[in-house]
Amino acid sequence: MMSTKKLPLRIGVGAIVLNKKNQVFVGKRKDNPVDKWQMPQGGVNDGEDLTSAMKRELNEETGIENIKILNEIDGWFEYELPNYLLGKIWRGKFRGQKQKWFIVKFLGNDEEINLEKDKPEFVEWKWLDIEKLPNVIVDFKKKVYEKLLPKIRNFIN
Repeated sequence: MMSTKKLPLRIGVGAIVLNKKNQVFVGKRKDNPVDKWQMPQGGVNDGEDLTSAMKRELNEETGIENIKILNEIDGWFEYELPNYLLGKIWRGKFRGQKQKWFIVKFLGNDEEINLEKDKPEFVEWKWLDIEKLPNVIVDFKKKVYEKLLPKIRNFIN
């Protein structure tokens, strides 16, 4: 068994996309057969700033472009991959992710959302009540969502 502690964390970004009713965008991942959903997120390219990375990832995964950035959440959020995924994703180079999250307001309408991108990651999407977020995510990302929830709540109330 290879030692995972030596593997670095991948630097990533996430987008908390709120609609006019302050519901949050979640997608069902293509590689996740069970009923698990997540907010758009992804890696940062070399030399890319975090805001640009978030906008690029959001567009690549959802087609969404019409947004207003409301807040860059203070601090970083980390998760570790479970053993069964180590070495399988990100070409085995990372043990988890260290993420910077942004709260953005979706200014477009639902027709703008398009999951049929070059490399689709989501097979379905929906608007979700923010309180349900921790219940829909895969277990190993749950702590991140539980820490994000009060930040989102403070922001929209």
